Amino acid sequence: MKKDVVILIAEDDIGHFLLAKRRIRSSGVTSEIIHFPDGQLAFDFLKNTCSKDNDTNYLLLLDIRMPKIDGIEILEYVKTQSGLKDIPVVIVTTSDNPINVMRCKQLKCDGYIVKPLDETFIDQINKVLKKSFSMAL
Repeated sequence: MKKDVVILIAEDDIGHFLLAKRRIRSSGVTSEIIHFPDGQLAFDFLKNTCSKDNDTNYLLLLDIRMPKIDGIEILEYVKTQSGLKDIPVVIVTTSDNPINVMRCKQLKCDGYIVKPLDETFIDQINKVLKKSFSMAL
């Protein structure tokens, strides 16, 4: 993967974050990974940094259930802002609730992965990256 793709992981559970990071690193990815332990920190970064940065490609891995601002609210914000809507967003959550899945797809998420993360995690991320940036992990 090119180094100009920054992977943003919005995940309040440190164990889930470390597992995602380990899976990404074990696939050989050296890109920067930025962790947000709550929804407000992720939202602020997206609003204040990503929306003004036209030189960097971002990939957002987004949990639904987070403190302060939940992932669905963040997804809705990202997909309705002209400076953010092209950021691929993959929901990575424990929720397989059909209502959540349908809502995220209506909001045009680029992928929906139910935890725990298995060997298909990187394959699913690669599909999104190929579609969005013509690259893979």
